Amino acid sequence: MTTSRSGRRLTAIAAAALLMGSGVAAADEIVLAHGANPGNPRSDAAEMFAELVERYSGGDITVNVAGSASLGDDAEMIQSVKVGTIQMTANSQGAFSQVVPEVATLGLPFLFNELPDAWVTLDGPVGAELSARAEKKGFVIIGWWDNGVRHITTVDGPIKSPADVEGLKIRTPPDPMTLDIFKALGANPAPLAWSELPTALKTGTFEAQENPLTNIHSAKLHEITTHISMTGHKYEGTPLIANAAWWNGLSDAHRDAVGRAVAEAGWYQRGRNLIDNERLVTVIKQEGGNFQEVDKQPFVDATAAVYESWKGKFPDFVALLTKEAAAAKAK
Repeated sequence: MTTSRSGRRLTAIAAAALLMGSGVAAADEIVLAHGANPGNPRSDAAEMFAELVERYSGGDITVNVAGSASLGDDAEMIQSVKVGTIQMTANSQGAFSQVVPEVATLGLPFLFNELPDAWVTLDGPVGAELSARAEKKGFVIIGWWDNGVRHITTVDGPIKSPADVEGLKIRTPPDPMTLDIFKALGANPAPLAWSELPTALKTGTFEAQENPLTNIHSAKLHEITTHISMTGHKYEGTPLIANAAWWNGLSDAHRDAVGRAVAEAGWYQRGRNLIDNERLVTVIKQEGGNFQEVDKQPFVDATAAVYESWKGKFPDFVALLTKEAAAAKAK
């Protein structure tokens, strides 16, 4: 029997609580946690994943989806996967870079012009190298979904040039690359949990934030920060992270079912992000948002030192990444 979406989310919370108490997961049950709001492509893809796993496993595996950060923020979900109280999370690039620091380099400023270029890069040697590094830390990256290209939204007025970012109190995720980008632009960035962001913007703790349009719209951030400046300053992926011991303990058939479902739901999720990046411009305008196109070259110039800094930290990996990104653009 197929569980309803709302029922699956509620079941997930109860299941996770039981798992935390026992420390043991049922072999035929997966808890997949994520932080996205209903209607977000990540949320819809998680529900699709649950349906596909059940189908491909012949009903052997049930997936309980816990969305909207109901089991904690991204860092807490990663920790829960690590200790095995949940099996999987569709997580964030920034939070997982605390485990595998090289993951942050996917967000080098203006590295990808088009979403498909990022997908090709992640599905090749770059993704394989990150997966190998994750396994050394007790995790398996089963696949990469999309988060998207990020833009700045502000309360008081649009961003037109780097000068407009100077001194700006902007919320970022707990991602060292994003912090470096905005420090290079002269802003005052600070990380904050996603679930706390709307309140922080409403109370004036922050004057701005940055996110892909899909996240901006599903969280209704365009109703608070009505000026959306299309800076496209960085890309972020969504790693599908699993506990390595749990993953390696699955039968070959069950591993195949889960991996196939991650890939197929991922292509749906990526496609939704690609389409929504266009569609949501019209939708957000109709709902009162104001868009500002920007000349990106001054932002590229202002953040050039960020590249040099990260090349110094991870020279071999950044060389691989930039090579593969350039090859993807050339295709």
